[in-house]
Amino acid sequence: MYKLIALDMDGTLLREDKTISSITQEAIQKAKEKGVKIVLASGRPVEGIQRYLEQLNLISGEDFVVSYNGAIVQNTKTKEIVSRTVLKGSDLHELYALSQELGVNIHAFSQEGCITPKLTKYSILEGEINGIPVVVKNYDEIKDSEEIIKIMMVEEPEILQEAINNLPEYLYEKYTIVRSAPFFLEFLNKEVNKGVGVEALANSLGIKREEVICMGDAGNDEHMIRYAGLGVAMGNAFEEIKEVADFVTKSNNEDGVAYIIDQFVLNK
Repeated sequence: MYKLIALDMDGTLLREDKTISSITQEAIQKAKEKGVKIVLASGRPVEGIQRYLEQLNLISGEDFVVSYNGAIVQNTKTKEIVSRTVLKGSDLHELYALSQELGVNIHAFSQEGCITPKLTKYSILEGEINGIPVVVKNYDEIKDSEEIIKIMMVEEPEILQEAINNLPEYLYEKYTIVRSAPFFLEFLNKEVNKGVGVEALANSLGIKREEVICMGDAGNDEHMIRYAGLGVAMGNAFEEIKEVADFVTKSNNEDGVAYIIDQFVLNK
C-alpha cells in the first residue's frame, strides 16, 4: 500500500493555465481519506505553493511541503523544519562571475525574495509565478557567509543550452544542477534534490521507500522519480524523465495525477 504521494507542480499537478482540475482535486481528496500523505514537491519557494496547499486542504500539523527542489522541507502549518540545506553568498559570487562569462542572466533566492543584478523577463516571471518580490541588488553587497537558498541561470532556451554545454565539469561535483524549465537552470547545495527532500520526509514519518509514489515532468524531478517505489513521469514529461520512470501516465492537461491515484491508490 502506498502511503505518500509526492507531486511536482508545474507540468504535473497544474494544468498549463496553472490551475488544478476538479477531477485531480477529487482524486487527491479520496487518497487523503484513505490515509495517504499528499506532499507538494516543487522548485518554488513556499510562498509560490501556498495557495495550492490551501486549495487542497494541505495546511495542518500533519502536512508537509518540499520546496526549493528539496532545499527546505517543512510542516505547512507550524513551519517546523524537517530539513534545510542551502548555499552561501560565496557560491552566488562564483556563479554570477561564470554567468557573465557565459552570457546568461542570473537570479537567486534569499530572505529578501528573488534577488537579481539585472531585471529580466524571466526574473519578473519568477516573481509573478510565486507571488514574491523581485529585488534588483548589487551582488557585491552580499557577504560570502550570507544564506542563499538556490541560484538560477535564466535565459532564452537556446542561449541557456549553449551555456550548459560550456559549464565547467567541476560544477557538477560542487552543486546539484537541474533544468526545471527550458529557460531555468538551477544550482543547489550538492546534498540537495527533490529525492533527498522526499526521502528525508518519508524517513521522519516512518514511511518506506516502496510505499512512496513520486510524479514529475522535468529534470528537477528525476531524483525523486528514481527514489520512489513507483516513479511516474507525466505524458508531457521530458523524454529523459520518461526513460527513468517506472510508469508514464497521461499529461498534466489530461489529469495524469488523478489517473495514477485511481489506478494505484483507489484501485479503480
